Amino acid sequence: MKQTRTDTGLAVAQALLLHGALLALLLVGLHWSKATSAEAAQGEPIEAELISASDLSPAMQRALQRTPVKPRQPPPKAEPKPLPEPLPEATPPPTPRQLPPPVPDPAPVEQVRVQRDAALPPVPNVRREQEQQRRQPPQVELDAQRETEMERQRQRQIEDLRRQRAQAARDASMAEQRAQQLADARAPASNAAPPRRAQPTPGAGGTDPSLLARYVAALQHAITRQWTRPDTIALGQKCRMTIHQAPGGTVLNVEISPSCSYDAQGRQSIEAAVFKADPLPYAGFETVFNRNLDINFEAADP
Repeated sequence: MKQTRTDTGLAVAQALLLHGALLALLLVGLHWSKATSAEAAQGEPIEAELISASDLSPAMQRALQRTPVKPRQPPPKAEPKPLPEPLPEATPPPTPRQLPPPVPDPAPVEQVRVQRDAALPPVPNVRREQEQQRRQPPQVELDAQRETEMERQRQRQIEDLRRQRAQAARDASMAEQRAQQLADARAPASNAAPPRRAQPTPGAGGTDPSLLARYVAALQHAITRQWTRPDTIALGQKCRMTIHQAPGGTVLNVEISPSCSYDAQGRQSIEAAVFKADPLPYAGFETVFNRNLDINFEAADP
């Protein structure tokens, strides 16, 4: 139960009254003790003579040996009754609320007008909605613009890769030519080299069927590992393309044949996969290497 300020004040008042009553009783007791002592001191002086107990008679000695009777104590004083608690203050009755004045009934004509206006639905602003729709392009156009922009970015990336590959091939070819010229210049004209067994020239397009088959399989595997097959391309579907490469397997360019059965997305994905697979397999396939290699790529999962 929460103690209020009124309860605290009442407790303090009762404590003060109790201390005041105790103080009054103390003063009354002091006054009474002083009056009693003053009355006992009045009267004639008493003379006394000291004698030894052995000089008394046997009856007096026996009387002295008896236990003295304790004087009767006065009855205890009655405690003052506590003061009655003050009555709580009467709270004034609540003031009755004044009701607002009654609203007069509307006129019949005004009531009919209000009902008629409420029944009519709000008229939409057709012109504003049409203007907003005309300003905002449809979602289909936004998606088409986004795809076109992504396609442009992919084309730019492919063109950058082509330029980089072509520049690298040109640099490699020039380096080979310089090395060959230096080797020819250092070899003396009088010391002719002994005849050796003819070796197949790299890039001459050998005719070994088994090695060529392994070379095509290695290319197929290397490109497939870098290719993400679109859902529109079925497994086993083929696409013929020509890969222009430099010695070492550096990809210079990729041309998709018009007879390729892939759609536009599939052609772009396979072209990007060829550039990602750069450099293509070369070591061990020098005799069947071809700068302009025609390959019939077959769709497969890595």
